[in-house]
Amino acid sequence: MVDKEMVKEVLELIRPALQADGGDVALVDVSDDGVVSVELQGACRGCPMSQLTLANSVERVLKERIPGVTKVVPAL
Repeated sequence: MVDKEMVKEVLELIRPALQADGGDVALVDVSDDGVVSVELQGACRGCPMSQLTLANSVERVLKERIPGVTKVVPAL
């Protein structure tokens, strides 16, 4: 089981890079199987590059720093 507080802490490390581009990220949920749901906000919301941001930034860093994270998905 992935610790939600650890996910929040790692998102704080990622947040400045997103904010520099006028965006942000918010944690929505962490499932029992390690799927992290996030909401991209600001300029990141609806950006054509948002899927790359999720995969190459948010997901990569969370997987590197937190064992058990299996993937990161946008909240519906």
